[in-house]
Amino acid sequence: MSSKAQLYARDISGAAWRKSSRSEVDMNECVEVAFLDDGAVALRDSTSRSRPELRFTSGEWSAFTAGVRNGEFDS
Repeated sequence: MSSKAQLYARDISGAAWRKSSRSEVDMNECVEVAFLDDGAVALRDSTSRSRPELRFTSGEWSAFTAGVRNGEFDS
């Protein structure tokens, strides 16, 4: 598993990005995800690619997705 510093030091220019199925087509809101080696994940706003992507270690991504499934972010 990579540390956060190692994760951000990686060159992910060749990553395969996928548009989120939850992105709004007509609302100009689009999130893309790239699954990196060792379970790391990168997210970016495809409408503003000048902004840096967010990178998550496999542990962080697992905790986040578990929280979503458990309803921790429902309002």
